[in-house]
Amino acid sequence: MSRLLADKADALLAAHRSGDPLILVNVWDAWSARVVAATPGCQAIATASHSIADAHGYPDGEQIPVEEMIAAIRLIASVVDLPVTADLEAGYGDAGATVAAAIAAGAVGGNLEDQLRPADEHAEAVAAARAAGDAAGIHFVINARTDEYLRGEKNLERTIEAGRAYLEAGADCVFVPGAGRADDVAALVAAFDGRLSLIVSPKALPLNELARLGVARVSVGPGSLGIAAAALRDGAAQLLTRGGYPDSLAHRPPGA
Repeated sequence: MSRLLADKADALLAAHRSGDPLILVNVWDAWSARVVAATPGCQAIATASHSIADAHGYPDGEQIPVEEMIAAIRLIASVVDLPVTADLEAGYGDAGATVAAAIAAGAVGGNLEDQLRPADEHAEAVAAARAAGDAAGIHFVINARTDEYLRGEKNLERTIEAGRAYLEAGADCVFVPGAGRADDVAALVAAFDGRLSLIVSPKALPLNELARLGVARVSVGPGSLGIAAAALRDGAAQLLTRGGYPDSLAHRPPGA
């Protein structure tokens, strides 16, 4: 594997700082990647599996064929110079092989979700991902997701137990979508030595508050596709009602 890819992986890992979180505005194709990468302050590019699936006409939840997901990751990585971390869902049945394919496509990090599987089972997937990164000669940055707050009972102790198992198996960060109360966030930061990743929405704690609590990584998931869709909807409504031309009609994405 190239030295450039290894350097990008190291840069992505270094950008995870407790108290000064990496902010990721997730992308789904070449133009969205270029737009986000060209925005001041962007340190890395993150894909969103939900958004990529939507853009290809599939529902979320590993319904898109893994080959199409990897192709989308490859395209995104090819148009930006920044590190790319890919949402790999639950690993498409073989986390090690999927991570190896993602690395070959240019990704240097990835999300792996447990979908409420037993923690020891998902820890094996995390370990397989770590082994794939080692085999490729890079420190693949693993953002291991527990779905306890998203799909489970929001049990803090169970979340901590799972997250620690994933860190022990080789994860770099524990992703807990759905955790949003300040006391829960503080407890998770303490339990994971600051290696906590969250997803945000308009109802989330302010970014400055998440930084104060010690969070290391914040993403928006399919929320960025929502931003784009809302802008397109509003512009289309303005045109279709003969309300005039939106100023954004003259905008062209970088590279277009």
